[in-house]
Amino acid sequence: MASFKTPALKNPSLSLSSKPRLPSAFSISFRDNLRFSRSSSRPQRRFLIVTASAASISSKPTVLVAEKLGEAGLTLLKEFANVDCSYSLSPEELCTKISLCDALIVRSGTKVSHEVFESAGGRLKVVGRAGVGIDNVDLAAATEHGCLVVNAPTANTVAAAEHGIALLAAMARNVAQADASMKAGKWQRNKYVGVSLVGKTLAVLGFGKVGSEVARRAKGLGMHVIAHDPYASADRARAIGVELVNFEEAISTADFISLHMPLTAATNKMLNDETFAKMKKGVRIVNVARGGVIDEEALVRALDAGIVAQAALDVFTEEPPKQDSKLVQHERVTVTPHLGASTIEAQEGVAIEIAEAVVGALKGELAATAVNAPMVPAEVLTELKPYVELAEKLGRLAVQLVAGITGVKNVKVSYASCRAPDDLDTRLLRAMITKGLIEPISSVYVNLVNADYTAKQRGLRITEERIVIDGSSECPLESIQVQIANVESKFASAISESGEIKVEGQVKDGIPHLTKVGSFEVDVSLEGSIILCRQVDQPGLIGKVGSILGQENVNVSFMSVGRIAPRKQAVMAIGVDDQPSEGSLQRIGEVPAIEEFVFLKL
Repeated sequence: MASFKTPALKNPSLSLSSKPRLPSAFSISFRDNLRFSRSSSRPQRRFLIVTASAASISSKPTVLVAEKLGEAGLTLLKEFANVDCSYSLSPEELCTKISLCDALIVRSGTKVSHEVFESAGGRLKVVGRAGVGIDNVDLAAATEHGCLVVNAPTANTVAAAEHGIALLAAMARNVAQADASMKAGKWQRNKYVGVSLVGKTLAVLGFGKVGSEVARRAKGLGMHVIAHDPYASADRARAIGVELVNFEEAISTADFISLHMPLTAATNKMLNDETFAKMKKGVRIVNVARGGVIDEEALVRALDAGIVAQAALDVFTEEPPKQDSKLVQHERVTVTPHLGASTIEAQEGVAIEIAEAVVGALKGELAATAVNAPMVPAEVLTELKPYVELAEKLGRLAVQLVAGITGVKNVKVSYASCRAPDDLDTRLLRAMITKGLIEPISSVYVNLVNADYTAKQRGLRITEERIVIDGSSECPLESIQVQIANVESKFASAISESGEIKVEGQVKDGIPHLTKVGSFEVDVSLEGSIILCRQVDQPGLIGKVGSILGQENVNVSFMSVGRIAPRKQAVMAIGVDDQPSEGSLQRIGEVPAIEEFVFLKL
């Protein structure tokens, strides 16, 4: 059994509904995805360890600033801590110095590896990333060693948007190419004839803070702006004068495409050979988001084929890119070395934002910009641990069932329990449902600290309902149900009688199970991934689908059928350990009795 160490708290009855301040000396380790073996009900835990000292620290903490930070940020830090500005440290030098530091602030150039956390010997309490991306920080190691990680996600919004517009205009008028030509002693007016922006359609992919600011500025240039983002607010889009469309329409009708989505499993190489083929010939692409959202080799092919007329790129899959990169050297590509946040004003703003976050964390405050684990009372986590994974996976399932352009705005969570409403603290479960809803298509790391804040920032309204049922109060929950209102569904059978996407689950023998989809009862373990099929209930259908999966060596872990009545409509839920190929999924869809199906990745 894994052990849990309880912090020395003044109030031993502290619940998740309270908002504690961490003691001035604290250590946190919280691994939030619980895992269970199918062969045993005994959990293979990711667990929480919290230790805290009630004694105050008389001396000032030490903050190591490993990369240049704006003076305003340094001033804030110096009011609270001893500040050591040591730039361009080698990995070895950083590991040597870190054992004397309570906090570390970096930008993108310093790698905060597992070795750094090991070398800290437990003293390092906070790592601050001056910017939004945290690719250079080993989050797992930070959590393992009880170190809080915070970032500065908002201060560079305008700078990034302005750089996107600068690249858009420079690309359209061949500014960089003409400049290089003139400096080479040439005068090539006819070669560098550009295109006008006015009246052209710009598709903004990712309508968050930066994307919406780009849209505002593009409207000012006389462009027609459309946008795709599953979480975009229709009201906010209308206020700016932007039309929300689906992804297919966005890429097929745009003259210009500007990318502003995070790099996630869902967006990795989103622009590839297949999507380039669907674009209008002569489209022009701007990327100031993340390099990995574009398949760079596919982009070169699209440029050579004339599908993409030009590209303007500030970010790359590998940074810096290789000197002989075909993409960087391409005549019709304009490039800059990740300058999106590089303005004097943005740098000062980021410096202030990260300094405030680090100082707050050292004081024991739990900031909304925390990207890893918060402190959770161990006794509460111990009781709710089997339901944490269920909550997150129900959120992931529900959001993957959403179709259309309206986005997710209203979510209702119902908890069925034998306990009285005031005896069931659901804050952690709500956070995990929010995590499941948001993380698949966002770069935000959602946890107990920032879940409500993150949902509010995205216009996501989550309401909770407690349903008291008869039974023993020894078990905290009987079931969790997630409903998403006012959206279309990729799988029509997931729509309940009242019109919402509805999924429901239970924990059985320590394992999360999906028990209801729409109005259909099912029973399938939430491990691996799931295929949902609606079909006419008839003999041999399970065998046909199983045979298709078996031919591709896709292992079926669970299969369950819920039906209205014999020989009528039924929903089949199939748990699979591996992702079937597009061909196999297509063959499943071609089985005559199957009316619709969807693949859901957990």
